[in-house]
Amino acid sequence: MRIDILGVGFDCVTMSEALARGEELLCGEGTHYVVTPNPEIVETCRKNAEANRAVNGAALVLPDGIGVIYGAKMLGTPLKERVPGIEFGTAMLERCAALGKTVYLLGAKPGVAEAAAENLKKKLPGLQIAGTHDGYFKDDAAVAGEIRASGADMALVCLGAPKQELFMADYGKATGCSLLMGLGGSLDIFAGVAQRAPEFYCRHNLEWFYRLIKNPSRIGRMMKLPLFLVHVVGAKKR
Repeated sequence: MRIDILGVGFDCVTMSEALARGEELLCGEGTHYVVTPNPEIVETCRKNAEANRAVNGAALVLPDGIGVIYGAKMLGTPLKERVPGIEFGTAMLERCAALGKTVYLLGAKPGVAEAAAENLKKKLPGLQIAGTHDGYFKDDAAVAGEIRASGADMALVCLGAPKQELFMADYGKATGCSLLMGLGGSLDIFAGVAQRAPEFYCRHNLEWFYRLIKNPSRIGRMMKLPLFLVHVVGAKKR
């Protein structure tokens, strides 16, 4: 069941349910993709019809941001729990290693995907990386063709929103992958060039605050959270 929040339909699932569905998609027929919207992406979808189409067209729409959880509760349609994209992606990589599925890493600055591949192979014995490509490209079709040629079963598409969602919606089938996942800055974390928030911040749903402390220039993006909540209040009144 999907819960509508300002025009974006979120799947009402726990992490374990999301992973079970992810494995079904990975091992099933056809091509599918997963998105992990936070309030910023929801706000983008409100203004950008193409982004909205791409996000809602995903096989799984997972609530990555705590603001989404608050918004759903305010609307009287609570979601089961937050499903952080980085955690979902890591667990799916573990399943790929166990199942013998191959993975393609797409995104970030030149050299980051390669570093992420090396770190992930050390962390997850048996993980097969089919190929990598940085996020600085203009020909989507050509990159999709490279992924298809690699024979990858799953692709991590880390291009930032809404570019990654649009790529998966428009070129997912062309990649030949069974499953694609839009995971923003995850490759930077896997590569070690960026760090996830310490456990205290994660446990108290304050990762956004930690990122703001580390990078004050994000304040403009962070302002979309209160804007999102204002729009939720407006939707509730209507």
